Amino acid sequence: MRRRTARVLLLVAGALLPVVAIAQPPVSPTSSSGLVAPKLQAVETAINLAMHRYGIPGLSVAVAAAGSVRLSAGYGMADLENAVPATPLTVYRLASVSKPLTATAVLQLAAKGKLDLDAPVQRYVPAYPEKQWPLTCRQLLCHQGGVRQWTDEEFHNTRHHASLTEALEFFKNDPLVFEPGTRTLYTSLGYNLLGVAVESVSGQGYLDYMRENVFTPAGMETAGLDDVFALIPHRAQGYQKAAGGELFNSALSDTSNRVPGGGLVATAEDVARFALALHSGALLKNETREQMLVRQRTRDGKPTGYGLGWAVGTQRGRHEVYHIGGQPRVSTVLYLVPESGVAVVLLSNLEGVGTPLLDVARQVAEIVSR
Repeated sequence: MRRRTARVLLLVAGALLPVVAIAQPPVSPTSSSGLVAPKLQAVETAINLAMHRYGIPGLSVAVAAAGSVRLSAGYGMADLENAVPATPLTVYRLASVSKPLTATAVLQLAAKGKLDLDAPVQRYVPAYPEKQWPLTCRQLLCHQGGVRQWTDEEFHNTRHHASLTEALEFFKNDPLVFEPGTRTLYTSLGYNLLGVAVESVSGQGYLDYMRENVFTPAGMETAGLDDVFALIPHRAQGYQKAAGGELFNSALSDTSNRVPGGGLVATAEDVARFALALHSGALLKNETREQMLVRQRTRDGKPTGYGLGWAVGTQRGRHEVYHIGGQPRVSTVLYLVPESGVAVVLLSNLEGVGTPLLDVARQVAEIVSR
């Protein structure tokens, strides 16, 4: 039976009461957290069904609502070989869930007048040669910049890049694949340019800026670089599934070639704290956040599925924004209902299940919003 390691916020004399190693089916105390027992049970049922259906070894979840983290839990195993359970402390590669964090940094600098979203990106990234058409930070944020996506070899990169500028080398001389603003093409490489722009404008290294202006204000104590050489406490092992269903270890992939768009790590709870800080105005003013979460349009007025750093859509008449991440070792989801501030974070150590986990996040948000 799958085990759960969970931490819920219990308002008992203002203290945080841990609940550990509860066997399935989960039993919730009636004096529950911000999630009453029936909601907690429904959330855990949805998660366990998905883990069973897709064979997910380990998963951590965080749910935020009404201004605080209401549930932070781990299910299954973070490391099968060493029998390490997934817990609220398990750290995962965020993959493309890194993009909303980088976008927040870019919009902070734009709001301060230090960066013009509609200026040519070469103003801030002189190492990136001029192309056949002008290209702006706004277009990069919403995947209308025409920068190509990575190749399979680049996706499974094993070379370590010492800096963000160095990580421009393998694509900076390539032509744009279309005129910016005319259509969309999802690209993580475009976010490399945005990360260098953050460094150029702020005068700080990317990680230093993120720590000072995003991670620390949001209370993200575990957020940092996905350094394959560093010893990161509680880091999850990653897995792939063969055609026959058997699991095996993920291949090495050094994400130093895509840090701003896919090279960060954190716990699920810390990602939920980012969502809370974004919703509360601690990271961006309300008008800037609203600009971030609006569906962008191409030059001819056609709506796209992207805001500035987020996928944007409507589900059952409800405005939703989210980001899915998929890389070697992980599948990740950050899901946010802008109007209510309900946020769901699902971080798993199985590749290739990001889309199913998005459906689970929607279910969880629906349960919490009832």
